[in-house]
Amino acid sequence: MSLAHTAAEYMLSDALLPDRKGPRLKGLRLELPLDRMVKFVAVGFPLLLVSLAFAQEFSSGSPISCFCPSNFSIRQAAYVDSSCWDSLVHHEQDESGQSKTKSLWPHKALPYSLLALAVAMYLPVLLWQYAAVPALSSDLLFIISELDKSYNRAIRLVQHMLKIRQESSDTDVFWDELEKARKERYFEFPLLERYLACKQRSHSLVATYLLRNALLLLFTSATYLYLGHFHLDVFFQEEFSCSIKTGLLHDETHIPDLITCRLTSLSVFQIVSLASVAIYTLLVPVILYNLTRLCRWDKRLLSIYEMLPAFDLLSRKMLGCPINDLNVILLFLRANISELVSFSWLSVLCALKDTATQKHNIDTVVDFMTLLAGLEPSKPKHLTHGMCDENP
Repeated sequence: MSLAHTAAEYMLSDALLPDRKGPRLKGLRLELPLDRMVKFVAVGFPLLLVSLAFAQEFSSGSPISCFCPSNFSIRQAAYVDSSCWDSLVHHEQDESGQSKTKSLWPHKALPYSLLALAVAMYLPVLLWQYAAVPALSSDLLFIISELDKSYNRAIRLVQHMLKIRQESSDTDVFWDELEKARKERYFEFPLLERYLACKQRSHSLVATYLLRNALLLLFTSATYLYLGHFHLDVFFQEEFSCSIKTGLLHDETHIPDLITCRLTSLSVFQIVSLASVAIYTLLVPVILYNLTRLCRWDKRLLSIYEMLPAFDLLSRKMLGCPINDLNVILLFLRANISELVSFSWLSVLCALKDTATQKHNIDTVVDFMTLLAGLEPSKPKHLTHGMCDENP
């Protein structure tokens, strides 16, 4: 065995990817980074505000402070605070002198509305977890495994070609068989490409992804409507007139008709309202950007894997409308690029391919590894010229 063949075998052995052992599902990212960020903010922010509201209540005591008459005892004053907070109704007179009431219930419902908002924002996450993640995880595991296996098959094919070339006594016969195999597409493994082509006709994943983001936009719009309709009406009202002359106290003459009360938690109410509007306004462009990514293909990822045999979705122009399951899978392949061991090798080969295509016909990793293994210089001249004529 010559030194050149030994070096070529070592180079090809090093290019082989090691077998991955153990469960690979734990390492998969089944949520895109921006989707994960939206989930944490949309769900976690209301919970943070709930803790802020409860912390303010525990630190300052009663959320209202009523100005009772001086002849009221401490227990009577505490009863007034409790009664006015339970009713939370503002009594006033209009321009014609008629009395009217205005409910201030958004102050009392603030923690519960925030909890309801957090639950509503978590519903799209549950939809994705139960409707899309099982199918997506199996698709990713199969595709990642096949991409790495296709790369290894190409390297092993070059190893076999190197062995046959070394054992062959007639180099012309070897190269004739090799060129025939290339023309007949013997080196291709079309299972993965056909599987990805089938995913272009499937729309279950993309429908779930669109529904998830549409629900987020819907709940965000409902939050705006709730804050604008209910919170804005009581946003600046710090004092209100409360009536406790109900039930057994209705005929008591020493009790005033109205007692003025002040909302001590108004500042927290205002901060929560403004912060909610600001945060969810910032989330809307992120959600819209997530949707726009479905309108274009990640051709850079596809172009790198064009180096694999039978993976020519781009060169055959097999890509149509990008709104399908294949585009969603490509987005998650990009997010799980660390699980694609073959990606780094193919990226290097693609970078080196541009510097070598001026002299050699390189279409796949088989062609490039044939060149690196030293088989290309031994090609007969009539085959070399024929290849150059076919690819000027």
